[in-house]
Amino acid sequence: MIRFRLKELLAEKGFQENRRVTLDEVSQATGIHRTTLSKIANQRGYNTGTENVDRLCEYFGCQVEDVIEHVPTSAKPDSSD
Repeated sequence: MIRFRLKELLAEKGFQENRRVTLDEVSQATGIHRTTLSKIANQRGYNTGTENVDRLCEYFGCQVEDVIEHVPTSAKPDSSD
């Protein structure tokens, strides 16, 4: 499963700048609708386009792998045994 690390990035940026970084602020800076940012942050399995990922990378000054991570799903047992 693909997981977005938006909450972690918000927390890291807030810690670095010693203030709270809000989704509204990110929305204004990136042009990504606040509702979309909320879904990226909170909805498991949410699918967004590469343009949004690019905008987040630019805003946070990071690489794609800092925004998205692959979380392996547990393997299903082979039923042919």
